Amino acid sequence: MTSLIRTITFDCADPGVVGRFWAAVTGRDLDFAPGDPEAVIEGGDGVPHLLFLPVPEGKTVKNRVHLDLQPSDRGRDAEVVRLEGLGATIVDDRRNPDGTGFVVMTDPEGNELCVERSAEERA
Repeated sequence: MTSLIRTITFDCADPGVVGRFWAAVTGRDLDFAPGDPEAVIEGGDGVPHLLFLPVPEGKTVKNRVHLDLQPSDRGRDAEVVRLEGLGATIVDDRRNPDGTGFVVMTDPEGNELCVERSAEERA
C-alpha cells in the first residue's frame, strides 16, 4: 500500500500574504478572503494542495522540509529575479561558474525554498 501526498501545509502568521506569494509562484489560484482563518491553493492531477494555516508562534529555525522549484518557462536565474520581485529573499547562492547549482531563498515569512535549473538548462 502507498499514500498520496494530498496537501502541503505551511504554518504562518498571515495566510493571505504567504498564500498570495505561493499562488504567484505556482500560477495557481488562491482561495482566500480577508478574515478567512486559512488559505488554500487547490492541487489536482497528482499535484498536492498548498494549505496556509495561522499559528501564533513565529518561525525560529531552519525548515526540515522545503520545496525545490524547477522553472517551467524561464531559466533559473530569471526565476530567482521574479521571485525576489514577489517578496522572496536569497539566503544562500549556490550557483557555480559552469552554470550548475541552485539558489536557496525564503518566502515572505522565512520558509526556505530552492530554485533549481529548468529542464532546458539541465539538458
